[in-house]
Amino acid sequence: GPAPRRVVSLNPCLDVILFHVAAPGQVAALTHYARDPQASTLAQAARHIPVTHETAEEVVALRPDLVLMSEHSALATRNALTRLGVRLALFDVPQTIAASLAQVRQVAALLGRARAGEALVAQIETALQAASPPPGARPITALVYQPNGFAAGAGTLTDEMMRRTGFENVAARYGLGRWGNIALEQIIADPPEVLLAGEAVPGAPTWADRVLNHPALRRMSHRMRREAFPQRLLYCGGPVLIETAATLARARRNVLEART
Repeated sequence: GPAPRRVVSLNPCLDVILFHVAAPGQVAALTHYARDPQASTLAQAARHIPVTHETAEEVVALRPDLVLMSEHSALATRNALTRLGVRLALFDVPQTIAASLAQVRQVAALLGRARAGEALVAQIETALQAASPPPGARPITALVYQPNGFAAGAGTLTDEMMRRTGFENVAARYGLGRWGNIALEQIIADPPEVLLAGEAVPGAPTWADRVLNHPALRRMSHRMRREAFPQRLLYCGGPVLIETAATLARARRNVLEART
């Protein structure tokens, strides 16, 4: 059939893919997260695009001919849109780079934008290539550590990105499965070489001040470097992987430079 002309995304990760592969004017709305610099890599670009709070009322008012949803999107919204006969496309949350690239192609195909999808996949693959360490380089032990001690373990997209960029994710050292919280004390007792820490939100949480300026961590600075890994890079693949790859590659360079 004809390509959809008004597409709405109800998921922050689908927001980014939709934004990057859509034709001009094809995006009817993104989620409200798209405008939040803490949550989305689109914050600047999305200022001029309508957003919703994922309610069925808002979506219906936009008269979309396609709505992109995650399996985790609000069920009430999904059921209401289905009853109203709105065309939905449901996506899972990719846990690997390969699945993430497949999702880019899937979204692009639905939009009638297969070529834009291929161009974006090529761009992501180029970024991954540029961020990979030299062959035979020893992986650097690392942990991604976010507000409230939240960390990414094995089997996550973040974990695969760390491996691809020359890190060894040591989350399992602290008993972590796929996702979870790690106490600061555990890290101090057995530190990785680098802590990929979420940036403190300006003027916000006490967690960031407590942890990122913790005297025990400061005393360990010769054993464990701290490098920035913003929270907005943690949950999404697709085009976000371009920034994730560059951020991890920069962290790796900084660790190596600090040693010389």
